[in-house]
Amino acid sequence: MGISSTQYKDIMYQYDQTRMKNQRKLDERYETLYKKYPELKEIHDHLVELSIRQARMEVLNPESAKTNNKDYLKAQSDLLAKKAEILRENGYPADYLNSIFTCKDCKDTGFIDNTPCHCFQKAKLDALYENSNLSDILEQENFNTFCVDYYDDTTCNENLSITPRENIIKIQEMCKQFIAHFDTDYNNLLFYGPTGVGKTFLTHCIAKALLDTGHTVVYLTSLQLFDILEKNKFHRDDPYTTNEQIAYILNSDLLIIDDLGTELTNSFTGSQLYYFIEERHVNKRSTIISTNLSFADLRDRYSERIFSRFTGYYDFKQIIGTDIRILKALKR
Repeated sequence: MGISSTQYKDIMYQYDQTRMKNQRKLDERYETLYKKYPELKEIHDHLVELSIRQARMEVLNPESAKTNNKDYLKAQSDLLAKKAEILRENGYPADYLNSIFTCKDCKDTGFIDNTPCHCFQKAKLDALYENSNLSDILEQENFNTFCVDYYDDTTCNENLSITPRENIIKIQEMCKQFIAHFDTDYNNLLFYGPTGVGKTFLTHCIAKALLDTGHTVVYLTSLQLFDILEKNKFHRDDPYTTNEQIAYILNSDLLIIDDLGTELTNSFTGSQLYYFIEERHVNKRSTIISTNLSFADLRDRYSERIFSRFTGYYDFKQIIGTDIRILKALKR
């Protein structure tokens, strides 16, 4: 999906602001130094005069301009050298009056020969992070900080016939495969299990990996998602802004719905959940759902048509273990 048109306009607006700020800074330098060292102003005026004369000659008499070009370049070089010497003698860098650029590679345009500059890619990544709803937490919760030591490796789970640690290692590897094939294979995941076993943490790991490769990711708790949808229905906020927000959520490369089951279940939330699941499936947009509800609870809580979408569209992954927050508190 990439960034939205609004995000692109915001980034380009920031480039405009950067260029204006740097130009004001340069203008202030000119004004200060021309007052202190009038010779610099004389050199500037002479350079402008030379440039205009050469340009006029190239239009009116191209052959003469070609012959004169060597002398023009020599005069220009001498004036620039004299300018640099005055600056150095007075304690300024030789390029102090040159154009100022925050990014010298693209000259604050965002592009180099129509190719996005590295600074544009960073701005794009920042925009993606900002709209993911995950800007802060991903520095703490990612694959580099994911620790399997909190999962028991001594007792086998009766249903899965493996230990919690063996199970989470398998799921972690599956998540990495989900990321590796994200652009070629369409998949959805549903993490279920008790509170505090790392379901949300895993969604954060996936989100960071995809955001860092330029994908659009939106993370919302089920309460946040249905609050947005309710405001849209009853027009409690600006309809245009809310509609754009919903479109962004629907079309994001990855949508994460966390804590499904904490929302108030009624006909509205049911119909909206069905719509989001079905719409994203039709358009092959991956979704990850995490819930504290068991498989049986999901079947009992949601309508048959929603549950059939869960089982038909999603790869269920049960996460087992002890509440990690309690284990961390006991260690402290």
